Amino acid sequence: MTELLTAKQMRSFEQAAMDSGDVTGLELMERAGKGVVSAIFAEWPKLAEGAHDAIVLCGPGNNGGDGFVIARLLAEAGWSVRVHFAGDTPKRSSNARIMHGKWSAMGAVLPLTAEAVFAGARPDVIIDAVFGIGLTRPVPDALAQVLDVKGMRAWKGSYQVKRVAVDCPSGLNLDNGMIPTDMAAVLEEGNAWPKTMNTADLTVTFHAPKLGHYLAMGPTLCRKLAVVDIGLSGDAYERSMIAQAPDPERARLVEPMFMGRAIRPGMWLTGVMGKPGVVGHKYDHGHVAVFAGGVGRGGAARLAARAALRAGAGLVTVICPPSALIENAAQLNAIMLRSLQKDQPLSDVADDRVNTFCMGPGMGVSDRTRALVLEVLARRASERDWRDPVVVLDADALTSFAGDPEALFKATHGRTILTPHDGEFARLFPDLSLPERKEMSKVDAVRAAAKRAGCIILLKGVDTVIAAPNGGASVHAACYGREAPWLATAGAGDVLAGLIAGLGAGQTSGDLFNVAELAAYLHVEAARSFGPGLIAEDLPEQLPKVFAELGL
Repeated sequence: MTELLTAKQMRSFEQAAMDSGDVTGLELMERAGKGVVSAIFAEWPKLAEGAHDAIVLCGPGNNGGDGFVIARLLAEAGWSVRVHFAGDTPKRSSNARIMHGKWSAMGAVLPLTAEAVFAGARPDVIIDAVFGIGLTRPVPDALAQVLDVKGMRAWKGSYQVKRVAVDCPSGLNLDNGMIPTDMAAVLEEGNAWPKTMNTADLTVTFHAPKLGHYLAMGPTLCRKLAVVDIGLSGDAYERSMIAQAPDPERARLVEPMFMGRAIRPGMWLTGVMGKPGVVGHKYDHGHVAVFAGGVGRGGAARLAARAALRAGAGLVTVICPPSALIENAAQLNAIMLRSLQKDQPLSDVADDRVNTFCMGPGMGVSDRTRALVLEVLARRASERDWRDPVVVLDADALTSFAGDPEALFKATHGRTILTPHDGEFARLFPDLSLPERKEMSKVDAVRAAAKRAGCIILLKGVDTVIAAPNGGASVHAACYGREAPWLATAGAGDVLAGLIAGLGAGQTSGDLFNVAELAAYLHVEAARSFGPGLIAEDLPEQLPKVFAELGL
């Protein structure tokens, strides 16, 4: 499992290590600088051979101190290095001032202005060590001109210059993945991006990734992320971790390492889907009921139902209005079908062996949808199933409560999972939506929403965030080599809702938070397995291949 840190948490870990006497601030800077140089050589092996040219941009804080170490190490390796500094030397931290002095004994310190930087020859590498973690204000305009990728066009052949960011491209808020102030302004103007863009070809951070590396604009600006170990471990680090637990600010990353090794999905999934070779009844793997809309509106429910069945549910039934019965019957085989008339009791078509409900895709925004959702949420454990039903609410099941979200929140319980996209999230939680949440991160917003709703919330996106009422949160980001842009296709969200329902139906251990994490991971893996040209119908059919690759 990889933990995603805030700037405050990272500083506390560093301080704990220094307070313990295990390491000094100067030693941490040396380790950080060496780590960046090693990461550069690992990314571009040719740069480790012979002498090259580098420009290092240093800021006024400890990030700039790291930059001076990098400059010194590259110069000692025979590189030609120019250092440009933005800051007031007397106001600097003692450690950064010492590193500044060590470099000054070797080479000049030039002003960090566009005129000074671009007047020199084109370098092989330009290193951004101006601002690191903790920046919550906009970068000054003069500095933004230097950092903006377009400014490099002053050099002929600028596309050949490798851009390296220390901790993050300066200007990126590593707590929320946003560009301070500027991002809110461009959202209000209806634009997608700020006027200036500071992107990196490689971003090197220390100890652990930060939230902003995976949220919002972070992956776009960082492009490729390397995490360097600087020795923040041992007793002092463990004491710091214990002191912060349970810390509502802590979040984890849903990743192949987490799913593939720490949990070992072959073992975890058999707990959900049944152990190979063990005889079990289909009801042991759960019965999922998926609600469909009227004539011509059943496709979304069929997608969700197919995903639930492929995910391991023992039985799946689509429940639809009588008028849509023939349409759905023509396209369903292994999935069962029941019609539900208006005002007919749900128990007539869904007995107490139905332990999971998927509601919303294609149902329609209506009072009838509201009533059915509330009826399902009121169901509890029975003699034939000791668990309260799992209820997955998506799409129209959420929007039907847009005018009165509190009515929904009063009915939800711990085995409810809401799976909104940004628009649906805004209808239920208008004060937590963009741009209303301003500097609040997406993780903080979803965590607050989960607490308010009293259930798990999965807010979909490239940076999917999952949060529980107790403050637990995780991020599943399709980035840094796991991109699947073709997943942005009609019906993909319906498949995800079905995946969650199918995995949740057979759950006998663990909790639904893990189910939501696993579903988000499998959703992207299925898309990556198929590749470009994907349509939503393809996703469930990729699951057997993905399961096989995970060792099932």
